[in-house]
Amino acid sequence: MSHDTTAVQATHDDHDDHGQSHIVSYGTLFGVGFALLLMTIVTVAVRYVDAGELNMPIALGIAGVKATLVALYFMHLRWDRPFNALVLVGSIAFVVLLMVFLLMDSAQYAPQIFKGNAPSVQEVLTVEAPGAPIAEQSQLP
Repeated sequence: MSHDTTAVQATHDDHDDHGQSHIVSYGTLFGVGFALLLMTIVTVAVRYVDAGELNMPIALGIAGVKATLVALYFMHLRWDRPFNALVLVGSIAFVVLLMVFLLMDSAQYAPQIFKGNAPSVQEVLTVEAPGAPIAEQSQLP
């Protein structure tokens, strides 16, 4: 018994997409993985180097590069439509803009913050926890 294939072919839409995604070579994946591992080691090493206030920007910069590598290679954004790259770059730009405004705001009120314990807190700590760190009196109001 034979089947008529013309009826099946007429209902089947012809298209080139058969569910295969972009194939990335093992060398590229291992290279990116090695770069991520190396940057993780550098991030941990930066923690032990006293660069002053630059420790945080260095760690955030390395984290940004690592996130970019993950998005480009493991999420295949490097080979995706340009619109998706535009959405990614726009999102990153808005996050950076938010961080800039937050840092500008914190710089405005930071000199008004008293360092150390409040006097009432220090009294309780002195009585109940004599080994607790004592705030410098010159920093208290």
